[in-house]
Amino acid sequence: MIYWQLFKVFLYTNLIGYGGGPATIPLIEKEVVGKYHWMITEEFSNTLGLANALPGPIATKMAGYIGYEEAGVLGALISLLATIAPSVILMLLLLSLLNAHKDSPRVKRLTTFVLPAIALLMAQLALNFFHTSTISNGWLLTILGVSICYILLDVVKINAIYLIVAGLILGGLFLG
Repeated sequence: MIYWQLFKVFLYTNLIGYGGGPATIPLIEKEVVGKYHWMITEEFSNTLGLANALPGPIATKMAGYIGYEEAGVLGALISLLATIAPSVILMLLLLSLLNAHKDSPRVKRLTTFVLPAIALLMAQLALNFFHTSTISNGWLLTILGVSICYILLDVVKINAIYLIVAGLILGGLFLG
């Protein structure tokens, strides 16, 4: 019964919580504290504070923690599934709709406007990472790292996942 309740709570809050994670927090609190009494307000506040301190979407962190506390690993998995299911289903429906009309002049026009915007956002993100890296690692190490990554990706044609794993290992060794 607890698994169904967890699924129902997190599916409901994420279906009607328009506006992302922060919009779902009061809904989650109403269900978790008010309706099912899985937590008291103080515990919920502590969970919210912890979830805010960690990187990533707040709704999934809250769902995973509350699901785990109430029903172990399976409870966490069910809560996470219920949290991400609405977004995944809508994305799949929208992608299939977009794919069905990919030859439409309107869809092509939309793509010509969306792709440059995405490219600019990605460029801004890369510049922010570069700037952060120069502050924490210095110019020389940052330029050396970027150059090595560029050569490995573009010239040697190594798969990016290997660079990501290598970066995680190096970060763990030197920052840990």
